[in-house]
Formats: sequence, C-alpha cells, structure tokens
Amino acid sequence: MTTTQHRTKIGIAISTRERVADALHPVLATLVDLALAAKHAHWNVKGSNFQALHTLFDEVAAIAQASADTVAERIVQLGGTAMGRRQDLGASRLSTYPDEAVVGPEHVDALATALAEAGKAARNLIGDMAELGDDVTADILTEVARDLDKQLWFVEAHAQG
Repeated sequence: MTTTQHRTKIGIAISTRERVADALHPVLATLVDLALAAKHAHWNVKGSNFQALHTLFDEVAAIAQASADTVAERIVQLGGTAMGRRQDLGASRLSTYPDEAVVGPEHVDALATALAEAGKAARNLIGDMAELGDDVTADILTEVARDLDKQLWFVEAHAQG
C-alpha cells in the first residue's frame, strides 16, 4: 500500500520512507480504532465505579488520539499521506470491541485487551524501524508503546486487588 510520496528534503531514501510509511499505516489505524473504543467505553460504562472509569476511559481516548496524531504526522513528514479515514480502519490490529460490555469490569477487560493489542502493534515495529535506519520513527513508536503501556496499567488496576 505504498502511499503517494510528496517531495521532502528529510534525507531518508524514498524506498525507506515508503517502507516506513507503509508499516506505520496499520499502527495509525489501530490507534484511531483504540481512541474510538475508549470513547465507546467512556460513553457507555455503568456501575459503581462509573465516575472513575468514565474519566479514565476519556483519558485513554485522548492518549490514543494524541498518539495517532504523532504517527500520522510522521507519515506525512516522510512524504506520505496519512490514511486515517473510516475506510482505512480495516488495517487496525484490534479485536472487535464486544457489544455486550456494559458494566465497569466488562469495559475494563475489553479496553485492557485493546490497549495491549495496540501496544503490541507499536512495539513490534520498533526494531524494524531501527533496522531500516529510521531511529526517529523507532523512538516515536517507543513513546507510543510507553504511553499505551502506562494506560494499560491504569486500566488493569481496576481489575486487580
């Protein structure tokens, strides 16, 4: 799915830029999907921990959206076109969010799964980006994975103890 390459003086070979942008598109789709899943949980959570989870899920959505923005901007910096439309979400690495999630523990479990899958999608590319010689993208993916792991910790804390 090589995206249109726009002119840039970034100093990275076009073949590398295309490979990096192509590799980043599923991560972008996954992060957009994660932001939507977190908003779904935020809007629909019920139960005794409603306020805490409602707030937490909104924070997860904001982190996922900010991470998606960072990844999309990197694609464009490399001369690509960031593909973040509804029809592009088919590249997401997330499992389908369960329709039956209603109460807090159900949303906690579903969102923890989504966070773990999104973190894995980012983490799996870090080494590949370094091998391609794009340490900046590897660093971005490390930051994304770190942020998602932290959010996973926060969400999972509601299912522990």
